[in-house]
Amino acid sequence: MKRLFLACLALFCACQIALAQTPAGDGPLQQLLQENRALIEKSSRTSIGPVIAAIADSGLPQARGFLEAWQNKDIWQRKEDGLFFVGEEVAKRTYALSSPDDGTLAGEYPKKELKQLKPNSGVRALIATALVQFQLSDPDPATRAEGLLAIERAPGADLLAPLRASIPGEEDPALKARKTRLERLLTIAYGADEAERIDAIKGVSNDLSVDVRAALNPLVAVTVEVAEELPEDRNITRTLTPGEDGISRNDAYDMLVTAGHVPARTTADALRQTLAEHIEGGRVAGVPLAQLSNEMIRQKVYDSLASDGKVDPFVGEETITIALSHYVFFETYAEPSAAVTDAAEQALETIGTKVALNQAVDLGLDAVSLASIYFLAAIGLAITFGLMGVINMAHGEFIMMGAYTGYVVQQIIPNHTVSILVAIPLAFAVTFAAGVAMERLVIRHLYNRPLETLLATFGISIALQQLAKNIFGTQARPLTAPGWLDGAWMINDVVSISYIRIAIFVLALIFLALFLFIMRRTRLGLETRAVTQNPRMASSMGINPGRVNMLTFGLGSGIAGIAGVAIGLFAKVTSELGQDYIVQSFMTVVVGGVGNIFGTLAGAAMIGSLQKGIEWLNPSNTLAAQTYMIIFIIIFIQFRPRGIIALKGRAAGD
Repeated sequence: MKRLFLACLALFCACQIALAQTPAGDGPLQQLLQENRALIEKSSRTSIGPVIAAIADSGLPQARGFLEAWQNKDIWQRKEDGLFFVGEEVAKRTYALSSPDDGTLAGEYPKKELKQLKPNSGVRALIATALVQFQLSDPDPATRAEGLLAIERAPGADLLAPLRASIPGEEDPALKARKTRLERLLTIAYGADEAERIDAIKGVSNDLSVDVRAALNPLVAVTVEVAEELPEDRNITRTLTPGEDGISRNDAYDMLVTAGHVPARTTADALRQTLAEHIEGGRVAGVPLAQLSNEMIRQKVYDSLASDGKVDPFVGEETITIALSHYVFFETYAEPSAAVTDAAEQALETIGTKVALNQAVDLGLDAVSLASIYFLAAIGLAITFGLMGVINMAHGEFIMMGAYTGYVVQQIIPNHTVSILVAIPLAFAVTFAAGVAMERLVIRHLYNRPLETLLATFGISIALQQLAKNIFGTQARPLTAPGWLDGAWMINDVVSISYIRIAIFVLALIFLALFLFIMRRTRLGLETRAVTQNPRMASSMGINPGRVNMLTFGLGSGIAGIAGVAIGLFAKVTSELGQDYIVQSFMTVVVGGVGNIFGTLAGAAMIGSLQKGIEWLNPSNTLAAQTYMIIFIIIFIQFRPRGIIALKGRAAGD
């Protein structure tokens, strides 16, 4: 038994010795490297490309690891035999070498016996390109996505082939769609076949994405060139006449000067400088300096100097005309294929039309969003001003109070979703109570006295702003929206709308329905309409006008508080928050029609659309947009003083 064990041990040791003595260059990858040894040792970007491609396309499973090690400068060459290894430093200036084929340890060597391959940035870029094909076919979807992202960030002609090769085997539908789309874009820019490129262009003619337009625009980019004759081998868009067609005579002549065809123009300053350099005894070419104030004399003197060979010939308009007549100026595409540029122009025209339509839709959504905000801010004012005839200048401060209520609730309840759900009814309760108190203490003593009401509520407005500053300070306070309201609904690359704006729009619709229900289906609504139309008759029927006015004013103030919570989700909460909306709220009610909820809705839509339209025409000046809007509304009221939908009753002055 002991002899058998010793025999097996001896056999094992013999095998290990035999393996250790196996030549390191027998592996297929090592053989490939030795075949290209001279190019690898030179490691020049201009010549190393075929070697990297041969390694990447070899189909060897160890090719990827070797390229990654080469990119990381971990490849070493043993000087004694020129073999290549993957090296790892194990001690100071000592490296353990392993075979690039199977990872077998070849031993430890001092650095002086080795030569490190140090690829420069150009070679590393080629290696990175070669590694893309491994990333695109990696089993891990995340790695394949990273490979696609790398191509999107730095596209190139050499990436088209590996991208195409990876598409048939892609199993993830989303990644396959990304690969197919990216392959089209690369084909447009770098495809070798003209028909293939045209098909790719047609395939993206309905895509509104920015990267599609970025791929098409270089195909139709033009440059102005000049030649003695119109070249036949260029993709020329049109010929240009200097002085017309967008190119001036001077610019055209300067192109000739830059090309070295003609001498530079003689400017007036250059002429004076030249004459000054040839002054002799107070004269230039025998002409006294006093006479050189005349332009024609200066020209003759310069021509005299030129005829004597002392200065260059004068280059004036006549010379420029003659020179320009000997050359042809033309616009040419950078893309040599006329069929490709025609297809690109048609695609861009189609995309441009669709982009314009989508921009109109996006502008309309912005207008609807702004109108919903104005409607939400004005619906409370439509009650207090429209139905009761009270000019409440403190309406904006009720909006501010609602926003601050939401802020305080969020300090107590950190969950933003729960805090908003609590803040909405609480803001209504707080501002309802404040509105009732204001009506009982001030407003009820000033009915039918609009000037005194305006002044009193204006004073209350200032007092409420100062009170808010004393309590919360002057610094803006955040009212954070729930996480599910973050971001925007991206319909495409042109049309999008934030989820907060959508939520405010839905909230405006809810309160429209709620207001209609209160006014048409409840006792308070019936009594409010009765008091609005004929307060004396309503009083004689047993309705208490004072109680109705109190509840109606409180209702309008409470809705303003809810509007404050909604507005605070996208605007900073400050003591001046309400002042940003009070003017638009009054305009919304007056334009729509005093006392009519549908008029308020129409007024909000009109003002929101008008403001967005003016801002689109003049995007750099928001203040000018608001000024134009106010001017338009003033003109509008001249023709319809009762607004879009007039109400008959006390508020309408009947």
